[in-house]
Amino acid sequence: MEIGLAGNALALLGAALALFLAGSGSAVGIGTAGQAGAGVLTEKPERYGLNFILVVLPGTQGIYGLVGSMLVMNSMGLFGDEMVTLSLWQGLIVMSGCLPVGITGLISGMHQGRVCASGIVMAAKRPEMAFKAGAVYAVMVELYALFGLLVTIFIVLFGIDWAQIANAAGA
Repeated sequence: MEIGLAGNALALLGAALALFLAGSGSAVGIGTAGQAGAGVLTEKPERYGLNFILVVLPGTQGIYGLVGSMLVMNSMGLFGDEMVTLSLWQGLIVMSGCLPVGITGLISGMHQGRVCASGIVMAAKRPEMAFKAGAVYAVMVELYALFGLLVTIFIVLFGIDWAQIANAAGA
């Protein structure tokens, strides 16, 4: 691999990690909540709508990872006419910037699935508590994945001077 492309490889690895880690957390979280939801539906099929919300809620972490990945790829010019060439150091910054959304998405997705599963079981016995406790508690876990996305956005957008890189490539 050429030295000039090593930075791009690191940045794209970061984009892949953001999506893979956050998406994995979402998949595990949805699986956990889905198992609880399926169990409740065997006895109370009328709870489908409420269960659905709590089952899909851990999927947002995967969306955050996708947003972080797309932000990196768009900033690199991957979808445009010409892709910028990042130095090794710049690529490392971008890759590091992808880790907050990836790691917080992984961990919060898994834990949010557990919280949602508990909310589904609780709502089967006390449906009036479904939003008060089930959804609100799950959203509190979600907040940390959102913080990870915000840190990724700040690092990727403001940790690198993309305009200078693009101008250097055009010169």
